[in-house]
Amino acid sequence: MDTPLPIVGIIPAAGLATRLQPLPFSKELYPIGFEYSAESIKSPKVVSAYLIEQMAAGGAAQQYFILRKGKWDIPAYFGDGSKYNLRIAYLMMGLPYGAPYSADQAYTFVKDKLVLFGFPDILISKPGAFSRLVVKQKETNADVVLGIFEADFPDKWDVVDLLPDGSIKSVFPKPHEANLIYAWAFACWSPAFTAFMHQYLQQMQENISPSSHELSIGNVIQAAITNGLRVQSVLLEKGTCLDVGTPEDLRKAILQYT
Repeated sequence: MDTPLPIVGIIPAAGLATRLQPLPFSKELYPIGFEYSAESIKSPKVVSAYLIEQMAAGGAAQQYFILRKGKWDIPAYFGDGSKYNLRIAYLMMGLPYGAPYSADQAYTFVKDKLVLFGFPDILISKPGAFSRLVVKQKETNADVVLGIFEADFPDKWDVVDLLPDGSIKSVFPKPHEANLIYAWAFACWSPAFTAFMHQYLQQMQENISPSSHELSIGNVIQAAITNGLRVQSVLLEKGTCLDVGTPEDLRKAILQYT
């Protein structure tokens, strides 16, 4: 009898928020909407709280924030996670070359677990999104399951070449010129992909220099596809994702959630 893998969340929060600067706080703590209690406003709700709650609903009772030096306001705000009835731990960024390196900082803690991955500045409109990824991974035994949606501006996102059975043929990280409409914004992956990413990044480090371009999670997923790993998807029908790390989507989010 198969034993379900424990589920954990990884939240990369080591970015500089260059598109929104200057900010007086980490962008992950930007207030978007409000917390409510008995239908009355309780307090402002920070953007990354939506991701924490979505991951918790997907089964991630342990979540890891990956931080860079100076972003101490994030652990000061969220603490140990007890406010959300889960456990939050904080790890420090290693190499500053993109989200895969941030995610890999949690390797020792998550290598034998099912990982939920999301960006703390992306708002997912559909509730239960991560739960659907977990179900899809169990049904298909895929190495990665991507949460995808029809993007209004595909050039702003990593887009995917979607096959009729829901599997992903290719991922095209931004910037790209692919004439595709479906973008991915969050993911669930197995220990096989965690191990692949860890080994892939170790190989990539041999060619890293201070002038190297940042690597994206999309780059690593495409490398995994090339190497035979299986990537599936869940489509958010009529769902949207907003990247509040951009001024345009930040404005939309404030209007939509307030």
